[in-house]
Amino acid sequence: MFKYIISIDLGGTNTRIALIDYALRIKDKISFSTKDFFSKRNRLISEIVVRIFTLLEKNHIRKRQILGVGIGVPGPVDFLRGKVYYLPNIPHWQNTAIRDILEEKLHFKVFVDNDVNLMTLAEFKLGAAKNTRNAVCLTLGTGVGGGLILEGELFRGASFCAGEIGHIPLSISGPKCNCGGRGCLERYVGNRYILSEARKKLKMENINLVKLSELSENGNRVALKIYNDFAEKIGIALTGVVNLINPEIIVIGGGLSFAGDFIFKKVKETIDKRAMPIQAKLVRVKKAILGKDAGLIGAALLVKDNLSYRRNKKLRR
Repeated sequence: MFKYIISIDLGGTNTRIALIDYALRIKDKISFSTKDFFSKRNRLISEIVVRIFTLLEKNHIRKRQILGVGIGVPGPVDFLRGKVYYLPNIPHWQNTAIRDILEEKLHFKVFVDNDVNLMTLAEFKLGAAKNTRNAVCLTLGTGVGGGLILEGELFRGASFCAGEIGHIPLSISGPKCNCGGRGCLERYVGNRYILSEARKKLKMENINLVKLSELSENGNRVALKIYNDFAEKIGIALTGVVNLINPEIIVIGGGLSFAGDFIFKKVKETIDKRAMPIQAKLVRVKKAILGKDAGLIGAALLVKDNLSYRRNKKLRR
């Protein structure tokens, strides 16, 4: 009998792998630096495979106990074919058939989706967006990702690439983004750009997000201004989303969401000021409640939902 699901969260900074039971509880997890394999796609995939078997062996789990594998990746995915189109912040992943590669190496059923879609799925079913029907989820980290729930369903779009809020342009001729566009939201509020701004304005070479957050919490005006500017830009981008799809809630997660509650307040203030009044009045802005594990839990949900659907479809026939 199946008892566990393997979840993989492939990030631009770290890759995390978890063993999750059928009740969606994390039994064990491991992580390693993605940057160690930054331009070495095949070595990264091999490392993921090795780590999965290590995790199974450590926990005395047999292969027949695994329902399947879910993997979230930071970029556009062909969900049906299990193929990565490309990853904006990790080179050399163009048109990678990651599902087929992992199924051949692991001999498990594998399901692939965008990482923020999986975070969105988890927050919708178990987290901050539970009991809503129209929701937007945003993650703030190495990149800026988005996911959409429309009328109670995860919305992927015609080519499964919907929800890329991080690549909404804020400027006609802004700085070039890794996606190939210019002036994208991500280019202004991604981790690396915030820290670059902080180094220049605070004149601190070794600044990191933890230190920047500490400075802002202690009332440092420069740090507060940096965060205020970045929250306003997020609010401006989300104003267009609010006007377009009229969501009940916006859920924000990722590393930068831990910078302080004033960020959520500023985002909501910006939306209230700029969005159409009916849509602005309805929408709430909340912090994601599943934390860093949301993507892992979402990957497990992806496996359960898809395999349950297939079994039920066969039964109906």
